[in-house]
Amino acid sequence: MKIKPWLLFAIITTLFWGVWGALIEIPEKAGFPATLGYSVWALTMIPCSLVALKLINWKLEYDKRSIFLGSMVGFLGAGGQLILFQALRTGPAYLVFPIISLYPVVTIVLSVLFLNERAARRSWLGIVLALFAIILLSYQPPENSAGRGLLWLFLAFFVFFFWGIQAYVMKFSHESMKAESIFFYMMATAVVLIPVALLMTDFTQDINWGFRGPYLAAMIQVLNAVGALMFVYAVRFGKAIIVVPMTALAPVITIILSLIIYAVIPHPITLAGMVFAVAAIYLMAE
Repeated sequence: MKIKPWLLFAIITTLFWGVWGALIEIPEKAGFPATLGYSVWALTMIPCSLVALKLINWKLEYDKRSIFLGSMVGFLGAGGQLILFQALRTGPAYLVFPIISLYPVVTIVLSVLFLNERAARRSWLGIVLALFAIILLSYQPPENSAGRGLLWLFLAFFVFFFWGIQAYVMKFSHESMKAESIFFYMMATAVVLIPVALLMTDFTQDINWGFRGPYLAAMIQVLNAVGALMFVYAVRFGKAIIVVPMTALAPVITIILSLIIYAVIPHPITLAGMVFAVAAIYLMAE
């Protein structure tokens, strides 16, 4: 049976983001801050963008509408990532991640209301199961700290809305733009925000500038960059209400690899999330 283009790109995205999630802690634990990891990721977007533009013979769309929509997609995604860093600095991860993880709900609501996307009953069941799975997969053991103030809560909701709106705008942009142009502007905005990431970095701490620092981070962040490109294609050919929750299940791959690499036994709640995720993917891959 011939696999549908959107499903192929969604599977590749999920695999690449899942592997990236399992490996990204290596440079961070070796002393390379996540904010610098963001900077490296933004730079790895450049070669991926050049490859994408080569596929369309360098015919980048640069009218005002394309620049605005492409940049909006980029700022919502990359800006959300930087806000997430600050949310995790001031708030408990076990509350921040579950809030943010439900961002597909925003995409689904906007896509149904304004893009008139529809799905079969089987797919809707898969979407619902995926949302339950995402919540369970984002489970973090409670920490001793409850967070300082409520700023982290507002920041978490900002990321929640940013990432949910990003996928909707991306799908909307495909009506008038090529996927390759959208990704180019995603790359450009990510690079523009590098100074913000640098300002958020504590350079007074010891930073690993060796192989396990920026170099290993670059090798790992390429997975994130390629996954992002595949995500743009998945949204281009598929329905956002299905693609977004499906690719949000990448933690399943992360958990499996973490079990193999680090011998980390998943929490029962996380295992339940994996079961829901497998069922959801089966139902959504119509």
